[in-house]
Amino acid sequence: MKQNLDVLKTEIQEYLDQHNLIVYHGFSRSLDALPMVMWDTGRHPDYTMFLKAAEASGARIIVLYSREFSAGFVDNAIQELEESDMLPDERRMTERRLKELRAYDGFTCAIELSFDMGQRAYIFELRTDWYNEFSDLLDEIDSSLPDDEEDPDEGPIGGYFSKN
Repeated sequence: MKQNLDVLKTEIQEYLDQHNLIVYHGFSRSLDALPMVMWDTGRHPDYTMFLKAAEASGARIIVLYSREFSAGFVDNAIQELEESDMLPDERRMTERRLKELRAYDGFTCAIELSFDMGQRAYIFELRTDWYNEFSDLLDEIDSSLPDDEEDPDEGPIGGYFSKN
């Protein structure tokens, strides 16, 4: 996987222009309420195959989203890491790797193309390997954060809540 998807983003824009597809610069569709179908980019990473399928299905509007990596993402992750319950050695290793990822500040780390057909969103997503690693580190940090949720049936003095 390319370390920076900027060149690919430019190629995609040129392809869309050449094929008279309407580009809608939107946000990631991964949180949409529509049922979605993900393109298998592992076995078919060529965006032109996806766009040809979109054209053949009659789609004219393609939603284009790209994400630029920011050192601020790393800073936020390190702040959460400090609040985690990770063991000291694991915390140091994670923090070191996070700091190394700062080198990608300003790089395009993810590109998403999508179109709607019927009641479904069809999505093509490419992410750099280092951004996948960053996401994995975030998941590890998140899973090691202490549970701060209070039981809604308990009051401020656990077990002594009056329901009068």
